[in-house]
Amino acid sequence: MKQKVKRGKVVSFNKWGYIFLIPFVVVYVTFQLIPLFRTIYNSLFENYMANGGLVQVGPNWVGLKNYSSMFKNPDLWKYLGNTMLLWIMGFVPQIAMSLLLGAWFSDPSLRLKGTRFFKTVIYLPNLIMASAFSMLFVVLFAVGGPINSVLVNLKILSAPFDFMNSIWGVRGLVAGMNFLMWFGNTTILLMAGMMGIDTNLYEAAEVDGATSTQIFFRITLPLLRPILIYVMITSLIGGLQMFDVPQILTNKKGGPLETSMTLIMLLNRHIGISKNYGMAGALSVILFIVTGALSLVVFRFNTKTEK
Repeated sequence: MKQKVKRGKVVSFNKWGYIFLIPFVVVYVTFQLIPLFRTIYNSLFENYMANGGLVQVGPNWVGLKNYSSMFKNPDLWKYLGNTMLLWIMGFVPQIAMSLLLGAWFSDPSLRLKGTRFFKTVIYLPNLIMASAFSMLFVVLFAVGGPINSVLVNLKILSAPFDFMNSIWGVRGLVAGMNFLMWFGNTTILLMAGMMGIDTNLYEAAEVDGATSTQIFFRITLPLLRPILIYVMITSLIGGLQMFDVPQILTNKKGGPLETSMTLIMLLNRHIGISKNYGMAGALSVILFIVTGALSLVVFRFNTKTEK
């Protein structure tokens, strides 16, 4: 009899757990699943505005024709390459700087003063809107801007450099802004992971005569792997969704020669300019698949290395 009463109590408590999950399920289905399936559905139709947005064409069922047209379009692969290159240029220095700062701030032997202040300063760029950051960089790196003035006065450059009309100049600015905006967030995450490592491991390694470099690569990095996987996957997703910084910096053109055009900028072109909802839906689904595939590759690579 007692066992039956206990089981009844467990069941009643489980019901409350499901009740508390209802708000999450409702929000997830409303704002995630339904838009996802709606996007897949729209990608199977021809639906766009013609004659300067005066004539509505469709929606007409075309099946996988939008996907076929998208894959045959060389711009898709060009913009995918641009997106990945810009992400790598911003992520590599970001993760290197975050690991270095995280190791410094989490090392009790250094006894750094004012760590709270510096942590706050490091995180502050993450609070600034990308549009404000982009406008600031446009002014700073203009031909007659302060950066060029300083470089010319220091005799580093003989004449002002036109960053906005240089392929690698624009790419460097986009990567630099993404680095400045997100390395603070990455530093906080890695620092939290480092502070969760048992200090007895470091003390034992020091007793055995291990150097700081050996401790970092043999103890810190392996134990930090779960956080690193999370940071890499979230950064990859954010990189593939890169839009606001190059959109504002290049005045929606992705220039020069569309070498800074990203996939989301192409998606915005289909939706905002041509109103081609079918092609926009197909591109969204392709981007979703690419993001999932690359995230899985990153996860598999890290777990395989761990084994």
